[in-house]
Amino acid sequence: MTKIAGRPADELDPVWKALSDATRRAILDFLRDGPRTTTEIVESFPHMTRFGVMKHLDVLREAQLVQTREAGRQRLNSLNVLPIRQIYERWVGPFQELWSSVLLGIKDSAEKDSAGGKRNTSRKRKRH
Repeated sequence: MTKIAGRPADELDPVWKALSDATRRAILDFLRDGPRTTTEIVESFPHMTRFGVMKHLDVLREAQLVQTREAGRQRLNSLNVLPIRQIYERWVGPFQELWSSVLLGIKDSAEKDSAGGKRNTSRKRKRH
């Protein structure tokens, strides 16, 4: 099995699943500013029930995107960016060079077209 950043490739599947949902991504965005209590997270999603938010938090915890610790009577949730970094290293990094060369090719082509004069892209209609 292929290992990525010390983690077998298929172990990233829970991360992809967690990131596939807009509500879970919004929770991660909320946690980007710093740790939040579970109550603060629930209150930031007034259109959802506490149970619904908790289910999303469970998925994020299973994917190791959120870490939770007890702080007295409260649970403090914080963002763990390592799984996102592993996704980046696996999917973005290796393809970055490919996309860079493709984009440079498009840029070069556009500059050649621009330097050689404007192309007439309109087509005359054939009359029957």
